[in-house]
Amino acid sequence: MGTIFGDDLLYNNRLVQWAEREIELFVKLVKENAPSSETVSALHAASVCVQASLNHCSVLESQGLKLSKVLLVLLEPYIEEVLELNFRRARKLVFDFSGNDEMLPLSPRLASPLSTFAISSDGMLVDSGTRFIFMVKDIVEQLTRLVILHFGGNILTRILKLFDQYMDELIKALPEPSEDDSLVELKEAVPFKAETDSQQLALLGTAFTIAEELLPMVMSRIWSVLNESKEAGNDNTAPLLNNAIDYKDWRKQLQHSLDKLRDHFCRQYVLNFIYSRDGKTRPDANIYLCGEGDDLNWNSDPLPSLPFQALFGKLQQLATVAGDVLLGKEKIQKVLLARLTETVVMWVMSNEEDFWGVLENEVAKLQPQGLQQLILDMHFTVEIARFAGYPSRNVHQMASSIIARAIRTFSGRGLNQQSALPEDEWFVETAKAAINKLLMGGDGSDASEIDEDHIILHDDDDDDDEDDDDEIHDEVISDSDESPSSLSTITTSESFASAESQMLDSLSDFTDPES
Repeated sequence: MGTIFGDDLLYNNRLVQWAEREIELFVKLVKENAPSSETVSALHAASVCVQASLNHCSVLESQGLKLSKVLLVLLEPYIEEVLELNFRRARKLVFDFSGNDEMLPLSPRLASPLSTFAISSDGMLVDSGTRFIFMVKDIVEQLTRLVILHFGGNILTRILKLFDQYMDELIKALPEPSEDDSLVELKEAVPFKAETDSQQLALLGTAFTIAEELLPMVMSRIWSVLNESKEAGNDNTAPLLNNAIDYKDWRKQLQHSLDKLRDHFCRQYVLNFIYSRDGKTRPDANIYLCGEGDDLNWNSDPLPSLPFQALFGKLQQLATVAGDVLLGKEKIQKVLLARLTETVVMWVMSNEEDFWGVLENEVAKLQPQGLQQLILDMHFTVEIARFAGYPSRNVHQMASSIIARAIRTFSGRGLNQQSALPEDEWFVETAKAAINKLLMGGDGSDASEIDEDHIILHDDDDDDDEDDDDEIHDEVISDSDESPSSLSTITTSESFASAESQMLDSLSDFTDPES
């Protein structure tokens, strides 16, 4: 412009105005002649249009005419419309199975990890995962480099939303705690149900595989372009629209959606375990108030109470199924079993009405044997986690809280816990001995009320583990020197649901926090 008009601002401004009108006309022509906005061809055409237009603007910038920002501002509503309708199309294809038998071409590299779950689950589950990853891949492949650079944050946010909605659909496929037929009829219909342990684990494995293996492969091109731009750090490669998203934040939000599915599974699994049991195998505060009852075999052969023996058997069975369904995915196996154990202990810790309301009732009298049984059950739960080789720090902390509260309840009634409780080492050794006895099918428990098969979990014990046992235990019990087994002074007055939502946010995700 300077060559033609010199420093005459009037002509320069008119030229800019003319150029802006031409861009507005261009954008109008693009909209009028583009394919239908919900089609993948529309997304491809829009991407090519943005790429070519910005390349032309880049050439003009060397002549002093900067129009890239104007072009992007005018094109943004159209790009938003195309993206929105394409993601609606993706949601429909992923979630609507009625009359949709379209075969989706997916490379073996992406299809093979999901196909491993076909044997253990409804074929529709694997089909839904295939549809999800196909649609994301299909959308990403249409994007040109400059579209990724300037609209990448918007696209990443939409993919997060689609994944979160997919997790909501998978949650609907899981049974609710103690479902009955009348409640099932009221639930929103889903094309597949995960009812057995293997089906539910396959569902979790599908979600985990998509989030941890397939999405990173499909999304690598987007992150590569954004990282290159960030590293270059100059105006020519900087996005002109403020919609950037940090990789760590994106991964955190993706993990949050995955955690939502996992926590729902753990909650319904544990509640079904607790409330489907009757009599002496149901976790209940009354088992600690029964004095010389059948559960308190302290004179002959002390064992954990029957509910916790049953829990051990249930986790063993699930670990065996997980070893088959989630073969090669040890990370998710360990974290799922850890979270299930945590959820059981959390139920005890935060159940104010059914557990603590009974145990702390003025009429009830927590006797020394009942206190000993409760403490042994908590140590036994910690030993389950350590024996199986999965993260146990959170179980430690919650067990500590339960023991401390029970001791305060006992002491608050004028009883001397020092004379009532054995040394901490006794609880640890008794809990370990109980695990060995249950694995060998030893006497002392009512086998008819406990899961029949005692299958060894991932037994990673070796010489180093034996040396580490006391160190790990010391980490837990050294919080207070006031009395044996007074592991901590943490208390809770929250409901199970609220305690879970807050505490589980701070606990492990699908990673091993102790690795």
